[in-house]
Amino acid sequence: MQDLNYHHLRYFWTVASTGSVASAAAKLRVSPPAVSVQIQALEHTMGQALFDRKGRSLVLTEAGVVALEYANVIFTTGEELVSVLHGNEPSARRPVRLGAVSTLSRNFQQQFIAPLLARDDCSLLLRSGSLSDVMKELEERRLDVVLSNILPLRVSSFAWESRTLAEQPACLVAKPRKGSFASSLASLMASERFVLPTASSGIRQAFDRLASAACRRPTVAAEVDDMAMLRVIAREHEGLTLVPAIVVRAELAARELVVVRELSGVAESFYAITAPRKLPNALLASLLDRDLATESTRSGKAATKRRASRA
Repeated sequence: MQDLNYHHLRYFWTVASTGSVASAAAKLRVSPPAVSVQIQALEHTMGQALFDRKGRSLVLTEAGVVALEYANVIFTTGEELVSVLHGNEPSARRPVRLGAVSTLSRNFQQQFIAPLLARDDCSLLLRSGSLSDVMKELEERRLDVVLSNILPLRVSSFAWESRTLAEQPACLVAKPRKGSFASSLASLMASERFVLPTASSGIRQAFDRLASAACRRPTVAAEVDDMAMLRVIAREHEGLTLVPAIVVRAELAARELVVVRELSGVAESFYAITAPRKLPNALLASLLDRDLATESTRSGKAATKRRASRA
């Protein structure tokens, strides 16, 4: 096995950080061909390509992503060595880069990342965007995982993988009111105004099937594709809102909202989407193996106990 040449590694690190050979050459004050030669030498040592060229852009390969993670640690540690010898505290952490569909429940995202926030050896990057945007970043290895409540279409050669993290039941919620709500779903559909997720949502499609089975066409006051906005409207709307319980967990615990009706068979699935990797991020593995549905149930029971103790 050849020894690692850290001079070559620094050239690679600079190219990966700046995004191009030309920018790295300018920063290092050498010619672009000299930078390319150093990168090729490092790739020869590693036995793997570190960059793919797409058009005029350089994109890190999977091996390049791993090499960059280690290079970040190596050179940051070197900077810390100097800092510590000057009496400062070290701060190096291993990154976990997470993308989330911008309409995804913030409560679910917080539940997923909570263990990472408690770690001293982890630096979390959380990026939100459209499904297509975060999937592009995942394909280019700029993200380790994408959280979504819908699965993307397989329209390219990108062989992404997914696993279901949890299935959260959806229910109809409303602000507390004097008197009782109608007892049957059909009666609720005949008498109430509804705020619903948009038609692309799995829980909306399941709700529409229930309405069709009951031969009802509910009055729809609004259709919303953003869970955070759905939560806000639920607190202000005088009718009923269809929402996963986890989205309004705090409001239900505080009795700002009440569950009017649970809907059998209506649930939202939460997925973790990853790129196939021979060298996965070790900090991510334990997160993906957790049972988030069980954790959410425990959290709800704990909130109930706290309310009972205050009563």
